[in-house]
Parts: sequence; structure tokens; C-alpha cells
Amino acid sequence: MGWKQKIRDFIYGFYGFEFECQAREMRGELETAFLLLTMGDMLGVPVMPPLYALRILPYATPMIEGWKRRTMRERDVADKEEFHLHGV
Repeated sequence: MGWKQKIRDFIYGFYGFEFECQAREMRGELETAFLLLTMGDMLGVPVMPPLYALRILPYATPMIEGWKRRTMRERDVADKEEFHLHGV
């Protein structure tokens, strides 16, 4: 690894890493909410008629396993890490 790559990595860590982590966390939360609204009957939450869920099923199938694991795990109040990006 050259010095240019090291400088590039340092600048990325200084400016972009926190934004990337926050974007990844927001994407996960939106994905969880979407799957809960469409496939909630798998967890016992009848939100949407199954007809719409069946249309989305081929696209959502790869995500269902991880979604069930994320939704059903035990959580603590301190699990949610808040980023303080004021003004963004």
C-alpha cells in the first residue's frame, strides 16, 4: 500500500466513514420497516393483504432470513447507537 492510498484512507476515515455507517443503519431500518409492512404476517402482524405480499415475495425472499433474525432478537436500550451529525 502506497502513501497515496494511506492518505486517501485517512481522509475517507476522517470525512466519510461516519456518513457511511449512518447510511447503512438507515437503510437497514427502512428495509426492516418495509418487510414488516409487507411480510408482517410471518411474525403475526397482519398489516397488508397477502396478495400484495405475494407479488413482492420473489424480490424479498433473499432478505427474509436476516430480517427475521434482526426483528426477533432481544435488544437493549443501549443497542441503538446515535450519531450526532448536526446540520446534515
